[in-house]
Amino acid sequence: MFQLTGRVALVTGAASGIGRATAMRLGHEGALLFLADLDEAGLRETVAGLGDDVESKTFVLDVADPAACQRAVTTCVETFGKLDILANIAGIALCDHMTAIKDEQWERMLGTNLSGVFYMCRAAMPHLVETQGCVVNMASSAGLEGQAYNSAYCATKAGVLMFSKSLALEFSKQRVRVNAVCPGHVNTPLVEKFNFPEGGDMALLGRLVPLLDAAEPDEIAAAVTYLCTDDARFITGIGLPIDGGQTAG
Repeated sequence: MFQLTGRVALVTGAASGIGRATAMRLGHEGALLFLADLDEAGLRETVAGLGDDVESKTFVLDVADPAACQRAVTTCVETFGKLDILANIAGIALCDHMTAIKDEQWERMLGTNLSGVFYMCRAAMPHLVETQGCVVNMASSAGLEGQAYNSAYCATKAGVLMFSKSLALEFSKQRVRVNAVCPGHVNTPLVEKFNFPEGGDMALLGRLVPLLDAAEPDEIAAAVTYLCTDDARFITGIGLPIDGGQTAG
């Protein structure tokens, strides 16, 4: 317990779901939290759930805005004096026929799920080099295998995974670890809003059914937190599946 005492963690997507659970877990392990999300009300709920023993600051952030990402990192360092952990959890989903995806939907997926990770890492990396810190990026089982009607989502999450692996190599000599986590079905607001496309073939989604029940956000947060601790000091460049066996075969 309290393996992260005194370390500063910046968490995007912290207003709900896996992002909120990650903030809770990191905070309860002693981290000082800089919590970012577009949902200001959700951020307040996350802070309320942390209790008085966890020090935190919130920042309303659209990760698709590169200047805003830079401001978030700058404000975090100005607030806490350093940055040790970057957890890029913010993300959106889209399930539809590829030919029905509109330009603005595609651009929004890229901006939030992939470009946002790039913008945050680019802004944070100089500070993480100073602290020999770490990055955990939220990829997905959709970044490990193709999924019908999830072409845009799969493309962005595969990009996150390869981006993470590349950074792990590029910054290995500076002792900055970069890993990705690849959840499958998780009980989050993102999944609750899942809409099957009209006229879609349900049989094509068969591989989305895991061997086990859906994971809870806390289970994904536990893995993210482990990758941020010294116990994981020899782990970098991985894409950790947490999918109940979905991608096993």
